[in-house]
This record gives sequence, C-alpha cells and structure tokens, in this order.
Amino acid sequence: MELAKDRIVRIIRILEKEYPESRTALRFETPLQILVATILSAQCTDERVNKLTPALFKKYPDAAAFAAADRTELELDIRPTGFFRNKAKSIIGAASKIVADFGGRVPDTMAELVTLPGVARKTANIVLSSAYGKAEGIAVDVHVKRLSGQLGLSRQKNPEKIEQDLLKIVPKADWLDFNYLLVNHGRRICQARKLKCPECKLAKLCPSAVL
Repeated sequence: MELAKDRIVRIIRILEKEYPESRTALRFETPLQILVATILSAQCTDERVNKLTPALFKKYPDAAAFAAADRTELELDIRPTGFFRNKAKSIIGAASKIVADFGGRVPDTMAELVTLPGVARKTANIVLSSAYGKAEGIAVDVHVKRLSGQLGLSRQKNPEKIEQDLLKIVPKADWLDFNYLLVNHGRRICQARKLKCPECKLAKLCPSAVL
C-alpha cells in the first residue's frame, strides 16, 4: 500500500506539471449550471455541451424554471447531446427536488446531492469540486476509469469500486484535481484509440506502457 501511495504521488506531481490549470472543460457560472451541464455530458463531448448550454441557461435561468419546463420542449432543447429523454427527465426531476427540498439551491454535500434524480456519485463529485471546492470523493468518468486500469491503480470495472480504490491511495489534498488531471492526460496522451506512450511522462511509472 505504501508503494502504491508513493507511486500515485509521483504520478500526480508529474501530471500537475503537465497540466497546471486542470479543471472541468464544461462552462458554467452557478452550481445549477454545472449540475445540468454534467448531466448533459453523459455520452456526449464537453464541446457539444458547451455549444448548447448558453442558450439553455438563458431560457432556464434557475431551478424553478427547469422544474416548470415542458418535458417535450426540454427534450428538443437538449436533443443534440443524445439520450435526451432520460436527460430531460433527470434535469426536471433534480430541479423539482432542489426547489421542493432545498429552497432552490443546489445542495453542497454528497449525501444530499445523490438524493437528486439522475445524480450519482460521479456527477455529485463534479458539482462539489467545481462549484463548491469540496472534496468528498473522486469523480470516475470514462477517462478516469480507463486510466486507472492502464496505470494499475485499480482492477475494478465498476466506477464506485474504482473510486473506493482511488480514495485509499490518492492523498485527500489531491482529490479535487485528480479527475481533471486524468481527463486531460486521457485526451492528450493516453488516448483510447491511440496511446502515445513514447510521449508520455508517466511511461516509467505505467505497467501498460508500450515503448
């Protein structure tokens, strides 16, 4: 375990040098906006979400507006992100609970966030870290899931089990940035379709490196 913790610290420090301003690529101004944007980002690129959200947030400026939205109309508004029916259901459901149970304010704890329809730990972690600067866990998206396996940090396939493995070895001070560091590295170097191991600064620490 100590060796694992030593290696993860070295990995994090290298990534911090490579990506010094790691943060979510989703554009937002409020906790509600990052919540909605994160829901929309499932199986969709951040770039596509960012093209759609300015008009969406202007049309629905707060939780009450989303809660009162016509579901069919909202589905049309978010259709380009894919899975629009489920996403519209989640957004309206989450907004309705935010209005009814939290006075219109997006809650700032994991326990409360995961009570919102359509919000699991990954989304909750992103909202907490991006909107509130709080670290109650590590968001495990497709990049973190894949790189955790590549780097030998977890053998699990289930995101929540991967998160539990990471929480044991990643220093809590690094929980806020860990997701964004791996996302950046996954997009630029450790790509799913084409690994760039010869260019990777983590190659000597990676059991999957092909040099």
